[in-house]
Amino acid sequence: MTEETPGFDNEKKPEGPSDAADSEEAAQGAGSADKAGPGSAPSGEELVEVGLKAQLDQAQAALNERTADLQRLQAEYQNYRRRVERDRVTVKEIAVANLLSELLPTLDDIGRARDHGELVGGFKSVAESLETIVAKMGLQQFGKEGEPFDPLVHEALMHSYAPDVTETTCVQILQPGYRIGERTIRPARVAVAEPQPGAQGAKGEGEDAGSGSDEESGGPDKG
Repeated sequence: MTEETPGFDNEKKPEGPSDAADSEEAAQGAGSADKAGPGSAPSGEELVEVGLKAQLDQAQAALNERTADLQRLQAEYQNYRRRVERDRVTVKEIAVANLLSELLPTLDDIGRARDHGELVGGFKSVAESLETIVAKMGLQQFGKEGEPFDPLVHEALMHSYAPDVTETTCVQILQPGYRIGERTIRPARVAVAEPQPGAQGAKGEGEDAGSGSDEESGGPDKG
């Protein structure tokens, strides 16, 4: 005969409901953990995405900075090229002006020889060749009789009065002037004449007298 141990069955029976309760609590805890997971802490993919976005922003900022540096460097280089070109042209003009200034006395001698009819033969050919060369280098002669006196381009060496001029006028060119472009190498040396003192007043009085006589002569006609 088998004897049943008292109380053995009673101890085993409560374990069933307890295990079921523990399993239910564990399931609820897992469910609550799944629900709370996304809100409480970012996942691995989100962390990687945030890191890549930060790196992208940093790279974009560095690119913008380098682009600005490149644009500034390019602008400085363009300014440097323009400045060098301007200086080169200026130096060339000064060198040409200095050379031609040394040739002006020779050109004056050629002009005097031409005025006196001495520019003949081989001397004439040499003189004309020299004048052609300096003209190609940009040298221009100016100064003509009868033009108004301009102190910016004329140098008055002689002065007189003339009844047939209405303003200070160049009546004789003693030495022609020369320029290169807008740069005056030597002003034209001239003799000038001014209107006779009182000529304008006398002319004005004559005009007034003429008009007065016309009015007087016109009076009787109107009557």
